[in-house]
Amino acid sequence: MFTVSQTSRAWFIDRARQAREERLGQKGRERSAVIIQALVRSFLCRRRLHRGIRREIDEFFSTDDSGSSKRSALCIFKIARKLLFICKTKEDHERLEKLCRSILSSMDAENEPKVWYVSLALSKDLTLLWIKQIKSILWYCCELLEQLKPEILQDSRLITLHLTMLVTFTDTSTWKILRGKGESLRPALNHICANIMGHLNQRGFYSVLQVLLTRGLARSRPCLSPGTLTAAFSLALRPVVAAQFSDNLMRPFVIHIMSVPALVTHLSTVAPERLSVLESHDMLRKFIVFLRDRDRCLDACESLEGCHTLCLMGNILHLGSLNPKVLEEETDGFVSLLTQMLCYCQKYVSQKKSNLTHWHPVLGWFSQSVDYGLNESMYLITKQLQFLWGVPFIRIFFCDILSKKLLEHPEPAPAQPSSPQNVLPVKSLLKRAFQKSASVRNILRPVGGRRVDSAEVQKVCSICVLYQTSLTTLTQIRLQILTGLTYLDDLLPKLWAFICELGPHGGLKLFLECLNNDTGESKQLLAMLMLFCDCSRHLITILDDIEVYEEQISFKLEELVTISCFLNSFVFKMIWDGIVENAKGETLELFQSVHGWLMVLYERDCRRRFAPEDHWLRKDLKPGVLFQELDRDRKRAQLILQHIPHVVPHKNRVLLFRNMVTKEKEKLGLVETSSASPHVTHITVRRSRMLEDGYEQLRQLSQHAMKGVIRVKFVNDLGVDEAGIDQDGVFKEFLEEIIKRVFDPALNLFKTTSGDERLYPSPTSYIHENYLQLFEFVGKMLGKAVYEGIVVDVPFASFFLSQMLGHHHSVFYSSVDELPSLDSEFYKNLTSIKRYDGDIADLGLTLSYDEDVMGQLVCHELIPGGKTIPVTNENKISYIHLMAHFRMHTQIKNQTAALISGFRSIIKPEWIRMFSTPELQRLISGDNAEIDLEDLK
Repeated sequence: MFTVSQTSRAWFIDRARQAREERLGQKGRERSAVIIQALVRSFLCRRRLHRGIRREIDEFFSTDDSGSSKRSALCIFKIARKLLFICKTKEDHERLEKLCRSILSSMDAENEPKVWYVSLALSKDLTLLWIKQIKSILWYCCELLEQLKPEILQDSRLITLHLTMLVTFTDTSTWKILRGKGESLRPALNHICANIMGHLNQRGFYSVLQVLLTRGLARSRPCLSPGTLTAAFSLALRPVVAAQFSDNLMRPFVIHIMSVPALVTHLSTVAPERLSVLESHDMLRKFIVFLRDRDRCLDACESLEGCHTLCLMGNILHLGSLNPKVLEEETDGFVSLLTQMLCYCQKYVSQKKSNLTHWHPVLGWFSQSVDYGLNESMYLITKQLQFLWGVPFIRIFFCDILSKKLLEHPEPAPAQPSSPQNVLPVKSLLKRAFQKSASVRNILRPVGGRRVDSAEVQKVCSICVLYQTSLTTLTQIRLQILTGLTYLDDLLPKLWAFICELGPHGGLKLFLECLNNDTGESKQLLAMLMLFCDCSRHLITILDDIEVYEEQISFKLEELVTISCFLNSFVFKMIWDGIVENAKGETLELFQSVHGWLMVLYERDCRRRFAPEDHWLRKDLKPGVLFQELDRDRKRAQLILQHIPHVVPHKNRVLLFRNMVTKEKEKLGLVETSSASPHVTHITVRRSRMLEDGYEQLRQLSQHAMKGVIRVKFVNDLGVDEAGIDQDGVFKEFLEEIIKRVFDPALNLFKTTSGDERLYPSPTSYIHENYLQLFEFVGKMLGKAVYEGIVVDVPFASFFLSQMLGHHHSVFYSSVDELPSLDSEFYKNLTSIKRYDGDIADLGLTLSYDEDVMGQLVCHELIPGGKTIPVTNENKISYIHLMAHFRMHTQIKNQTAALISGFRSIIKPEWIRMFSTPELQRLISGDNAEIDLEDLK
């Protein structure tokens, strides 16, 4: 009974709770229905109101268009209030257009004060309302400008309309109300204009102008009319001028306007009078003063990011080219701001592609987002950046260096013997060249005497830092920068003269001290050295032998001797003192720069001597000490052989090479010991078919077997053995005979150069069956001869030896420099094209090469479609390099690759990299020096 009572009570409570919740739900639904109905009625009411207002506005403008009498300013004001009350840009843009036209029409009325829309600003009751209204209308104009596309004709007309509105009401110069007696009102109305501009600036006026200008100018052909561009730029400049160039307005102007791609270029061609306005306000100087402050410059760069920072930099450079006087006066600040901008971009330049990088046509792989919309205008931006390394800028920046005269030598060169030049010994030729160079000026050598903390040195160092930073940042136009910096023949020698004067004694000691000092001053001095090395290396690379040895452009031969001595010592010290072992960042870049310049000079000297004998050796480096360090696996000894093996005498390097071969033989078990004998490979060959039998039996051998002992047995055509036991003597005879036959030009595997008759792979060797396997076999035989120390009389062409050493893979390798070793007459013909003063197009050349191949004329295109592309003055240098590359590489690349592959299967590449091309020839064919009878006594 008790349980039933409790159950009934619970049921009753639950029933009451449900009823209460149902009543609350019903009230909520009723309340929601009332709210929904109110909202719907409110919405419908607003819709009716808006339709009514829009109908009224449309009627107002339709009667206005019918040509009736002009409306009063008050009528326009009232209709504008109604339009602004219900205005939505997408829905009412046509009504806004009509309103703007009505307002502008009212401003054009003559002698009708009541019609002038601006007259309401003088009414005490309406002044504040009018100001608020015009601010709203002008901001709607800005919003529409952001949406319109200037390349569309209809949109371009609307852009003109809205810009006219902004121009009219941000300046009082066109207001007719100020004529005559109204002049007294100008201060008050100017104040109103300033108020309007301040309002627009706060809402993002400069961002609007940036969008408009970028859309119209960031393309190959600008689509902004002269009037539109003039209006937009005038509007951008007005707030800055009105605020007397305050930092608060200079910042948005610099960030949003001066970063528009190639803006100054377009102004100079479309609206040059705007540039005159910039000049009249001395804007370049103000930009320099504003941006040379590190914090302000960093703020601008971070706001723009890398792509648009380049645009800003391009526009400032272009302005600088138009105002050289300002540039001369503000060089320090100008150099400082450019360096800061480049340093900011440099932080995001990457050496390789990754998931976090994007490709930029000037910066290369870039770890910030790239605005691909700028690609169309990148050509113009690059042209602006080129001002930095143009002659006018270089003359201004390096004026202190260029103004100094290199001392002339008063003594004339002594008279020369009457013997013909071609029979003079090499030493006499060098002596004559040195005397010729000395007759022009004193040879520049380290002398010292200039304080490194002087203002002049600091200025030159900061300029060198700027250019060195541009080389490491603008990676895709690096060659353009180097070419520009080497254009003036006297800049590099005068910069070397300046370097020679630095410090108490000049030269090596100062820069070695800088390596151990992590100060800003030391870094600047090393940057100057890097720039000198990079530019000089580029110059010597692009100069041909006539320009280097005979005309002696920029550097005299003795100066190259002095410079190479300095570089040789500097690189050696960097390696031997352990600086290179753990080098990274700037130190590693310095080493690469100095070492690159050194090796270009060394390879040039190997090809054609300019330095005295034993010039490249280090007297303080004892070969025995070096070999001991190599045995202990010391890193610095390995780096010496890797980077500057030429500091070790050639005979010691040959001994080291033989030692490396011996060690490998021991490691592979190819040397007979008391406990084991090496595996011997036996082959049988017929003398009449020595090449064929040797090829068939040896080409299949493994790399290990080829390096091992090979015994040869000769048989006659009947198969009868010849007398004699091979103790390497028969194999030596076999190897020499094989090499003699395969290198015979009559076989057409190899061909001889014109003149000195040196060997290189024949371009027509493809007529042989399996010719690439033959070349690989030849490479193995040649490698075996070098491996066993067997000297073979095979004189190779210098360019082919360079390829065996892998020099052609270097970025500094020049095919043109090697061309004389292939065909000296062909080289002269090509260089005559380089020096041709007339129009090259008159010669009727194309980017192709016609060759007589076994009686048939074959046309080889140097580039795709080359036979239809004429050679002009603009592309003649490319034509020369393409032709040289084709003759020495493209024609024989497969044959060369096969031979090198076979050679390297026996001889490791790192073993022969310590030899120059002449030294490699001596390693293969032995020393051809004349025997000195005195040494034999």
